[in-house]
Amino acid sequence: MCTALGGPDVLRVMEWPSRPPAAGEVRVAIHAAGVNFGDLLVIAGRYQVKLVPPFVLGTEGAGEVIDCGAGVTRFRPGDRVLVQNNDIRGCFADEVTLAAERVVPVPQGVSLVDIAGLPLNFGTSYYALTERARLVPGEVLAVHGASGGVGLAAVMLGKMLGATVIASGGDDEKLRVVQAQGADHVVNYNTEPLAERIRELTGGRGVDVSLDPVGGDVFDAAMRSTAIDGRLLVVGFAGGRIPSAPANRILFGGLSVVGVPYGGFTQRHPRRWADMMTGLLDQVRRGVLKPRIDRRHAFEQAPQTLHTVGQRKVVGKCILVSERGLASEH
Repeated sequence: MCTALGGPDVLRVMEWPSRPPAAGEVRVAIHAAGVNFGDLLVIAGRYQVKLVPPFVLGTEGAGEVIDCGAGVTRFRPGDRVLVQNNDIRGCFADEVTLAAERVVPVPQGVSLVDIAGLPLNFGTSYYALTERARLVPGEVLAVHGASGGVGLAAVMLGKMLGATVIASGGDDEKLRVVQAQGADHVVNYNTEPLAERIRELTGGRGVDVSLDPVGGDVFDAAMRSTAIDGRLLVVGFAGGRIPSAPANRILFGGLSVVGVPYGGFTQRHPRRWADMMTGLLDQVRRGVLKPRIDRRHAFEQAPQTLHTVGQRKVVGKCILVSERGLASEH
């Protein structure tokens, strides 16, 4: 639980009352939950949606349905499900009660722990590449901040969708992991001129799609290395500085600068979100996608885990596993 706004050390393990589901809701026993950089912004009071302590952190997870409220016919107790709960968080807990439309079934044979961090990273990247950029096979995709959760998911999805992928980041060791996950080329933007290197890799043309969750100087370089008629996807500002896009560069570069409001999309279009998650889970079941889990921790280690995420030591995703989740894995 977040007991006050601040850093990761404000989190405490506490009892929180169980809430039976109202009409249209389900209660889910959480096996595991994904940890995100956005969690740090939420507890610091710097996220766009402000939560007032005390509250339970955690936007995504996976588990089993315990109980269903009136009118819920798609689920029954015992069903294995994936959860994305943007409205009230609550997934860093033994159980969460939420709207049934924010839950999708998990196929048999897919580990609940392995996909607990799927909704935000893979959902964001898939929405960005398919809905916002309309990426098609044969195009060239640049993924910036590629060792982060969203970036690494975008690398995997870009390859799945048939693109040539150029991945950028600031750490050679992390970029080796990214390349092992499928990137065709990697660029260290701390040691190489990013825009110039991407132009070189594309024969001077630039990329068809740039996906940027970093902002700041990386965004500026992404603008200079996106081709005429290309799409620059604005996903976030993990680098700290919110950049500005010069209108003359957009005009004469023939660029489309496209926002990726994934959280809002999931709330406005829950049915489309559920279909998207179902499709991604099927790709996991078939072995086409395999989310990379950097490390797994017990729920009690949430503060240390968030410190690790904040220090940029993670390639892929950190997962918190409940006692029920630990038991299910053995």
